[in-house]
Amino acid sequence: MENKLKLYGFNNLTKSLSFNIYDVCYARTPKAQLEYIAYVDEQYNSARITDIMTHLTEMIGAKVLSMSRQDYDPQGASATFLIADDEMVPLGNGTEYVAHLDKSHVTVHTYPEYHPDTSIATFRVDIDVATCGKITPLTALDYLIGSFDSDIITMDYRVRGFTRDLKGEKVFIDHDITSIQDYIDSATLLKYDAVDINVYQANMFHTKMLIKELDLQNYLFNAKVEDLSPERRREIETALKREMVEIFSGRNVYGNGTVTD
Repeated sequence: MENKLKLYGFNNLTKSLSFNIYDVCYARTPKAQLEYIAYVDEQYNSARITDIMTHLTEMIGAKVLSMSRQDYDPQGASATFLIADDEMVPLGNGTEYVAHLDKSHVTVHTYPEYHPDTSIATFRVDIDVATCGKITPLTALDYLIGSFDSDIITMDYRVRGFTRDLKGEKVFIDHDITSIQDYIDSATLLKYDAVDINVYQANMFHTKMLIKELDLQNYLFNAKVEDLSPERRREIETALKREMVEIFSGRNVYGNGTVTD
């Protein structure tokens, strides 16, 4: 947000970020699969994701006006924030406040799941941030990526609406952007293969990222890599990579891909 425009009235641009991550894991037995679901449900319960989103709002310069959160049975959690992009200003005796209340929000939902036949478990997090005004959720991307074990990341960013400058000319975007990757640290980008699909004329940007290196031990739930034969390691690595490629591609590329004992 380098270039500061002189505007006529309030900045009416709406900047929306849809941020999705997937964490893939190998849980060999039905017992391990259920334990994995319980583990991620505890690690990313509604209290934890509320803390993450609270810090996100601070990073982008927004103020939390109200918040609700919920844990679900059998699994998953959600949190919703109503936010303002300006300070709430006290009026009169200080008991009443004025702020832009109704056009900025943050929502997050988690989806732990496992495939009953392949021993592959996948944890998905969906985060949507919509801001209205001068702030943009893109500034928090590195924090979001680092807050989760992100094997696959898909992001959509769109600037909608218009505002006006002092001459009355419409302004459809108020910051420079050629790619969502512009807002991600270069050290983070080195860890991923990244692809852009952008529609510049409509101020729409899409980026998806796939982790490059796979350290098998990091993907085994309650198991040790040294207890597996070389052949078994290769089978599991292949199944994990296939799962990641299909999620990254958004389609079934390999079919079932069952890993059997």
